[in-house]
Amino acid sequence: MARRQVTDVAAPGLDGSRSKSQQAYHWLKERIANQEFTPGYRLVLAAIATELDMSVVPVREAIRQLEAEGLVTFTRNVGAQVSMIDDTQYRQSMQALAILEGAATALAAPRLTTADVRRAREVNALMIDTLDHFDPRAFTALNQKFHSILFAPCANPRMLELVNAEWGRLGHLRESTFSFVPGRAQESVREHENIVHLIETGAALTDIERAARHHRSATLDAYLTHEHPDEALGLTAPRPEATHE
Repeated sequence: MARRQVTDVAAPGLDGSRSKSQQAYHWLKERIANQEFTPGYRLVLAAIATELDMSVVPVREAIRQLEAEGLVTFTRNVGAQVSMIDDTQYRQSMQALAILEGAATALAAPRLTTADVRRAREVNALMIDTLDHFDPRAFTALNQKFHSILFAPCANPRMLELVNAEWGRLGHLRESTFSFVPGRAQESVREHENIVHLIETGAALTDIERAARHHRSATLDAYLTHEHPDEALGLTAPRPEATHE
């Protein structure tokens, strides 16, 4: 793949409240998510450091953080590259997110306000409005906003960090799952309403977690059935809990 010049990208407006390594991290991550830096794109530390007007040390730290998140790979004699898209990684991220986001949504439920629930419903209504003239990217952006409203009040910062990391990874692996399975969108908005209803009526946290987890797993199932029908069966179904005699 031909290497693009980093200097082709407009100079970023860096946030002085962040450390330099975090500035570099967010700058790189945004360009990976927006696919300005596409899979296989080489990340040359010196060029990036020059673009950001900083030394290579914070850039190296940022790339290590992105490597830990799976967005960047480092190969000897090649250097750092934006990770290639892999269906296995997509499946693993969706499975992880089903568990993490389900738990975060349940933990956040008691802390959601009436205004939060109203905002979630408003976003879901916007998603319904897009169905007649379906735009997968716009639908996906609203979908992330909807779920963010529901899990944001989670009191466990580590849980939120993991959920947001998986959302970021998904943005790199798939611009929009709904591009592959647009029919899933109608089922998705109905499931959104069910999750909101459970929260609003004070349902048991286990029921909220189960509904949120099933919602994420159902999207993965739809994708696998469409793209890999021979592999789809049983890949995302939860295993029965072990019994101890």
